[in-house]
Amino acid sequence: MTAVQNAPLTTSSAAAPGARVSSIPMVRLVRVELRKLADTRSGFWLLVVIGLAAAGTAAIMLSAAPNEEQTFQALFSFGLLPAAVLLPVLGILSMTSEWSQRTALTTFTLVPERGRVVAAKLLAGVLIAIAATVAAAALSALANLIAIGIGGDGSWEITADQAGRLLLNQVIFVLMGSAFGALLMNSPLAIVLYFAIPMAWSVLGALVKSLATAAAWVDINTTSTPLSTLTMSGGEWARLGVSCAVWVLLPLAVGTVRVLRREVN
Repeated sequence: MTAVQNAPLTTSSAAAPGARVSSIPMVRLVRVELRKLADTRSGFWLLVVIGLAAAGTAAIMLSAAPNEEQTFQALFSFGLLPAAVLLPVLGILSMTSEWSQRTALTTFTLVPERGRVVAAKLLAGVLIAIAATVAAAALSALANLIAIGIGGDGSWEITADQAGRLLLNQVIFVLMGSAFGALLMNSPLAIVLYFAIPMAWSVLGALVKSLATAAAWVDINTTSTPLSTLTMSGGEWARLGVSCAVWVLLPLAVGTVRVLRREVN
């Protein structure tokens, strides 16, 4: 016992007092979060459904749209609709995974700075949105070549500003899904409320005249529409900013505080 008690501590068994333990790099955290999105069965099949739905939109455009509307811009814009609807669910699953899969204890033990975990999840969501936009662009380019072969317009005209707006639309809704996930910390509840609350607000704004003005500024489904239709003006940017503050920034701020303070059981 005395020999054990008096044995000197090595650097492998204990750190010197005041020594700073190196943290896991953010790049590695983001890579882990990206892998989590595809590792789970729900995340994998959601990505598969998004890909199939994007291919389906291209088929619809090629078979049903007039020849003059079969352009790269139209195919690209329409092809991003499935991702805009379904990618936010990935954001929700990413934010709720630590609690729904009971990995919070492991994750927050390895990375005690919970804010870095939240930031990694948000960055992973943004990267998924970028990847989905690039994939949709490639698929739309292939569809446009087919359109040229079957007599469609086949125009390749699209500006960097227009492509950036389509990408921004994807990023906004992925972050909105992440915000709902962080706020509610429950996958089924967050998914249901993510779709139900904005839709209910849109319906109320359309039916109740007294809410029409507020809906024009707060209804994110309305304020984000010009992004996908590529018709954004100055006033519409202001309305989009207000709606993003209400539906993205506010729930994300409150949700982040909840994640930082929630006790891990």
